[in-house]
Amino acid sequence: MIPLRQEWPSDFAARYRAAGYWRGETFPGFLRQRAEERPGAEAIIGGGQRWTYAELHARAERAAAGFLALGLRPGDRVVVQLGNIPEFFAVVFGLFRAGLVPVYALPAHRLTEIAHFVARAEAAAYVAAERQEGFDYRGLARDLRAARPDLRVVIVGDAAEFTPFDALDGDRAALPGDPDPSSVAFLQISGGTTGLSKLIPRTHDDYIYSFRASNEICGVRPESVFLVALPAAHNFPMSSPGHMGALYAGARVVLSPTPSPEAAFPLIEGEGVTITGLVPPLALLWAQAAAAGKHDLSSLEVLLVGGAKLTPEAARRVREGLPCKLQQVFGMAEGLVNYTRLDDPDEIVLETQGRPICPDDEVLIVDDIGERVPEGEPGYLLTRGPYTIRAYHNDEAANARSFTLDGFYRTGDIVRRTERAYLVVQGRAGDHINRAGEKISAEEVEDHLLAHPQVFDAAVVSVPDEFLGERSCAFIIPRGERPRPAALKAWMRGRAIAAFKVPDQIVLVDSFETTAAGKVSRKELRARLRTRLMAEDGVS
Repeated sequence: MIPLRQEWPSDFAARYRAAGYWRGETFPGFLRQRAEERPGAEAIIGGGQRWTYAELHARAERAAAGFLALGLRPGDRVVVQLGNIPEFFAVVFGLFRAGLVPVYALPAHRLTEIAHFVARAEAAAYVAAERQEGFDYRGLARDLRAARPDLRVVIVGDAAEFTPFDALDGDRAALPGDPDPSSVAFLQISGGTTGLSKLIPRTHDDYIYSFRASNEICGVRPESVFLVALPAAHNFPMSSPGHMGALYAGARVVLSPTPSPEAAFPLIEGEGVTITGLVPPLALLWAQAAAAGKHDLSSLEVLLVGGAKLTPEAARRVREGLPCKLQQVFGMAEGLVNYTRLDDPDEIVLETQGRPICPDDEVLIVDDIGERVPEGEPGYLLTRGPYTIRAYHNDEAANARSFTLDGFYRTGDIVRRTERAYLVVQGRAGDHINRAGEKISAEEVEDHLLAHPQVFDAAVVSVPDEFLGERSCAFIIPRGERPRPAALKAWMRGRAIAAFKVPDQIVLVDSFETTAAGKVSRKELRARLRTRLMAEDGVS
């Protein structure tokens, strides 16, 4: 297997340790410590189950021994596709305890994405629930096993044809010691702006620092109650400050099966939820639903909004509709996270996306040729720091594009910096769609559309949307008989891809504009089509 690495130059690593950012903590180590300190305190609540810290630790130990009893070995990678259920935490912390490496997949992913993660990570196992939100993962697991015969272990809920999760058990004495804090703890997925997602190796040291520092900024304490409304495997609800931050603090984590107000509001009222995070369209939906006054939401102290830009007008609507402090978040699974602070004045909270967590977060804003822009002017955001990665896993081409020779990560975001060092997000440099926080590669969707026999060419663009942040529109040049947009959407759903990648809108056209030479770059083509559609829709 290709080794898992995430390394900083020795002088940077020494500085980060000396500053106290990296403390040599590990995931299994901090859970064990909380179980010793707060054994009877509730840790996880969801799906009719209530686990204390002692119970969570015991379940993780049992799962860890079970994984090793199945023949998995420390260092093996395991794709985890679980929703907001308590078993997510038993599996993940069990993998950490066994020295195995979770590869986080989202419930919405389908065979195309899961097979890619398995191949790119060289995964030895796959773990999923039998059914989530009406989808039967047993069929996906069968197809995955056929597509990836090198996959050694498949665990799907209680399905007898696979290894049932409840059957996991083994010799606790065979469990290894805690991992090296500088080793890779897990692989996250990137937004996938140039095709299928890249894999992001995060270490124990760097990731624990990010949510430990987030706890301080967001006021998370043992008395806090964090609601996981978004998918638990997503970076935002995991670490900003997320369920990992809550568990690190010894707080309670409450799991909502969906982020809808109908599911979440009773949990906020019943469990006394104090903090949660949402993407902008959901925040607007919650603010609207709260006006009905059917549930007591007075326990909610902080709502974090991130995953996509929250415009000033939307921020005002959210704050007016929900009885809590609003905190904007702008970050990425690759590292850098920015927050507005709880004591910031209104104009900062409403009009910026925050400032970095750490004094050693280095931020550069540059122009097209890599020169710094004047302060206050927009430019491309580059960053490096104690929790921003230096390389993707197993992807030399992406690393060459995404990182400078001196270790700065090219985020792909266009931002400007205010006098007080807060960032205001202007947009994306790449051709992708940020649909309610889910990053969609235009190139990937175009590739799927081009496989349809009635599609001659396709160009997928983003269009501003009040509720989703951006929606996707596919311009199609037909080949032969003109396809019906509804039929094209149905065909796309059959491509075993995540549902959020199916275009929201399909427009049939006779041709694409080209230059006099008959050529145009895809980037220029998408820009022209986006401008045309916005003009036709009256979008400004």
